[in-house]
Amino acid sequence: MGDRGCRGPGPILPGLSKVSIVGASGYVGGELLRLLLGHPFVKVAQVTSERHAGLPVGRVHPNLRRRTSLAFCSVAELNQCDLLFLCLPHGEAMRRIDGLLPLARHIVDLSADFRLRDAAAYQRWYGLTHPRPHLLEEFVYGIPELHRDELRGARLIAGAGCNATATILALYPLFAAGVVDPSRTVVEVKVGSSESGAGASAASHHPERQHSVRSYRPTGHRHIAEIIQELTTDSPVEIHFSATSIDLVRGVLATAHVFLTEELDEREIWRLYRAAWGDEPFIRIVKERDGHFRYPEPKLLWGTNGCDIGFERDRGSRRLVVMSALDNLGKGAAGQAVQAMNVACGWPETAGLEFTGLHPV
Repeated sequence: MGDRGCRGPGPILPGLSKVSIVGASGYVGGELLRLLLGHPFVKVAQVTSERHAGLPVGRVHPNLRRRTSLAFCSVAELNQCDLLFLCLPHGEAMRRIDGLLPLARHIVDLSADFRLRDAAAYQRWYGLTHPRPHLLEEFVYGIPELHRDELRGARLIAGAGCNATATILALYPLFAAGVVDPSRTVVEVKVGSSESGAGASAASHHPERQHSVRSYRPTGHRHIAEIIQELTTDSPVEIHFSATSIDLVRGVLATAHVFLTEELDEREIWRLYRAAWGDEPFIRIVKERDGHFRYPEPKLLWGTNGCDIGFERDRGSRRLVVMSALDNLGKGAAGQAVQAMNVACGWPETAGLEFTGLHPV
């Protein structure tokens, strides 16, 4: 990938660097705080929440009781820090970015506000005119497996969407090799309830949500824009994408149907994935001959920064089914943001992310 992105003053040397989180009371902010509290090279200085300002963190994130003595503050109380994470609702970071830029050497935005390089795409997919289009080329898209070189020393990082991450990592080796029809990709993702955030709604009300399998975005999902952006090489890419909400709190399972442009057997497909992801610390290629965990399973990845990818060749056609699983709060958000921070700052990429999934759960 090309070398772009606004550069900071160079990698931060190992040591306790001051990190603050804007919007730390939501699910992503809480997961990010959990990870950063165990990170060997950072110290969490401040966490903000306008609604919970003054309250101890443990009142909102009970899993962090006695893990930290931090209390929430307002954004107006933020001090200078080395790294600033933004966990704001979509549309807020782009509106506030001018006031936030002077606060930190490095900024990681976990919303969708700076993920797309084309300002016109925000009008199409988000129905808004981007107020700071000149910054879009300065933010590096935060999937380290694709943009590691650009992330090194980057000052501005845009976290990728969870559904987009699952889909991109599943399909990138095939699109990069040019072995699939770019106009015939169909993706269906099944997602847990935490993907919709901590705010309550009629759809998230327990009697409505439990035991539910609900198609909530059969067409027009906003993450399609990221997927097209990252998978496009020489030919235009069409992604036919649907999302289904299932009775699960954490997790994304993406099932993609692509059509090969040449007769590749499973060993040749395996070699493509091994060449692309074989050395990646957070990606596992999962393809067992038997057993009920022979394909990717989201619950095995709860709390981790991992992404499991598997595939099966349809012997009756050139259809290839690719499956990928991740934790939407981990590799789909907070974990990947920490991974991108590690790369940008010159730290070991796995720092603070060594947690292994649980089984059984």
